[in-house]
Amino acid sequence: MQPSVTTSLHGKRGLVVGIANQSSIAAGCARAFVAAGATLAATYLNDKALPHVRPVADTLGCELLLPCDVRVPGQLEAVFEQLRSVWGRLDFLLHAIAFAPADDLHGRVVDCSPAGFGLAMDVSCHSFLRMAHLAEPLMPTGGCLLTVSFYGSRRVVANYNLMGPVKAALESAVRYTATELGPKQIRANAISPGPISTRAASGIAHFDELLEAEAAEAPEHQLVDIEDVGALAAFLVSDGARRITGNIIPVDGGQHVVA
Repeated sequence: MQPSVTTSLHGKRGLVVGIANQSSIAAGCARAFVAAGATLAATYLNDKALPHVRPVADTLGCELLLPCDVRVPGQLEAVFEQLRSVWGRLDFLLHAIAFAPADDLHGRVVDCSPAGFGLAMDVSCHSFLRMAHLAEPLMPTGGCLLTVSFYGSRRVVANYNLMGPVKAALESAVRYTATELGPKQIRANAISPGPISTRAASGIAHFDELLEAEAAEAPEHQLVDIEDVGALAAFLVSDGARRITGNIIPVDGGQHVVA
């Protein structure tokens, strides 16, 4: 399924962080950005991930493909230095990374280790703030920062565990970022998709059961896919969304309205 072009991103340059493979949410968003006319840079986690990311980046014609493990000192800063050197500016970015150690993710939240909690917050939340800080000087005339959340931030979802509080922190970070950078016309929003079968989601226990429940409960009785998320992402980084900021926007077939 090809993403539909509903808005124009011609002349815009964006950074996509979080492509894991062709089925990841970040890949779906990247395809929508390019279909709307954007020029992209992308990152890959490490050499092990590169064979899965490079085919996606090549298909999209990414001008830059850079290593970026936010846990490695200096790598994120090096990405933005390359953007400054090659492009001189940035119009939008997508932050689509999250991580929690397996023992902490699969256990009770009240039992999570200090190290596991800190690592999950650093990779999944603080990295968004770091990207906002680094992007700010590259957006002198404004821009858009996007990240990805999940409704487990607002209510308890079985087996989502530690990622619930972490995503809640990420959503709060979005609101503060939108407020602090708003005077510079830099917007910040989070997209909150319903559950999607991705490699990252496979780390959540009993995820197939969550997918079945979602389809049964949502008013449309349909699961969303990465193209649905991409269509929203492309709109949010476009000029048509220039007055939309500080929001956590669901794309879940209406599931969020069901008690």
